[in-house]
Amino acid sequence: MITLIGGVIAMVFVLVTRLPGATTLPHLPASLALPAGTKAQAVTFGPGWVGVVTADGRFLLFRDSGGPPVQEVPLNLAANLPAGG
Repeated sequence: MITLIGGVIAMVFVLVTRLPGATTLPHLPASLALPAGTKAQAVTFGPGWVGVVTADGRFLLFRDSGGPPVQEVPLNLAANLPAGG
C-alpha cells in the first residue's frame, strides 16, 4: 500500500511539473495587421505563415513576419452547416 501511495504521489508530481511547459502557444507576430473592423474567430499556424478565420467568413493568410494579408479566401460557411444548425 505504501508503494501504491508513493507511485500516485510520483505521478502527480510528474504531471504538475511537466504539463505546464507543454502548453506554450506560438506567438502571434505584433506586426500582424487585421483589416479594420475584422474580428478573429480562429488562428492557425504553419511553417512561415499564420491563418486567421474572421467573424465575417473569410480566411486571411499572413506571412509569419507579419504585415498585411497575402491572400484572402471567402468562406461559404452556411452551405456547410447541417440542416437546422
